[in-house]
Amino acid sequence: MQAAPVRATAIPSFTNALRAVESLLMSGGQRTARRNAWTSVLEDRRRAKDRVEAQRVLEEAVATRTS
Repeated sequence: MQAAPVRATAIPSFTNALRAVESLLMSGGQRTARRNAWTSVLEDRRRAKDRVEAQRVLEEAVATRTS
């Protein structure tokens, strides 16, 4: 019985496929701007999550003091 042939090239991930399409459709500056914008969105989400957590901690501290 023979072993199945081994694939020599890796199957690209969905992200890599999207980046390849992006590179065909957009100039370098547009790609950089889009990535910078997405990075900003992610950072805004992180800060919002941190604000919610800080508010929860402060409310718990106030509730503990008044108990």
